[in-house]
Amino acid sequence: MIVTLTANPSVDRTIEVAALRPGTVIRAVASRVDAGGKGVNVARALAAHGYKARVVLPSGGVEGAQLQALLADSGIDLVAVPIAGSIRSNVTVVDAEGITTKLNEPGPGLSRDELDALASTLSDAAAQADWVVLSGSLSPGAPAHWYARLTRRLRAGGLRVAIDSSGPPLAKAIAARPDLVKPNREELAELLGRRIDTIADVIGAAGVLTARGVDTVLTSLGPAGAALVRRDAAWHATAAATEPRSTVGAGDALLAGYLAADADGPAALAEAVAWGSAAAALPGSRMPGPGDITRAGIRITDLTDPSSGDLAARRL
Repeated sequence: MIVTLTANPSVDRTIEVAALRPGTVIRAVASRVDAGGKGVNVARALAAHGYKARVVLPSGGVEGAQLQALLADSGIDLVAVPIAGSIRSNVTVVDAEGITTKLNEPGPGLSRDELDALASTLSDAAAQADWVVLSGSLSPGAPAHWYARLTRRLRAGGLRVAIDSSGPPLAKAIAARPDLVKPNREELAELLGRRIDTIADVIGAAGVLTARGVDTVLTSLGPAGAALVRRDAAWHATAAATEPRSTVGAGDALLAGYLAADADGPAALAEAVAWGSAAAALPGSRMPGPGDITRAGIRITDLTDPSSGDLAARRL
């Protein structure tokens, strides 16, 4: 079973338009509402494929009730921790070319008691987990080291921990040596304070993290696929070209695919890219099911092979 923590969940409304023109009245082409948050998305993708997934999250207010209702028939084991505030509601606008504009609310501040209850609930819920995924932003006012403390606590109990966050919470968590980190290109660049323009740059930056004690770095690269780096190996994968409809949640689906494939090297990377590509071709933040996945056309390159130099030097 895979357990995910979404520390700052949301109700996500996605609106599709022909073109986004600020300052004008725009008629939507379509819209949908999904349960949101990175850990929620990972669990939704896993459940869509029949994998056991448990979600731990804070819930409060009208939006919290709506989120729980959206997940009621998803096949996910939901563990909601009551909070005084109301969870956030986010809006995503996607135009006909697949360009995504997101408006994310900050979310409610959690008291110290609420944060402690969330951490304790996670520890209990994850006791028999194969993986624990700590994902997304923290609630406003939460200490930046909160994921790092959770990582140490969970790993001390023999659990494998994956981190998918950004900014200071991600930077602090690296010091706790999580088993897996899943940044995107921008998050990796921000974390290390360097430009990432090529696949070689991705491999070099990920190598810094493995040298600091992270076992595996899985970097999502949008249309350029994904890279997987371990201390002694690195691979790059791309999927067959698809028409993007919404990129929201594609990185979460990618992480879910990697974990579903036992998080084991290039075969798992191929599955990750297949799931991520499928998610990008779906509306809103809908997660792909088995019928949405296309594995034909996936290309894996061993970046330790000297013949891969041209690919590594290619600009992203």
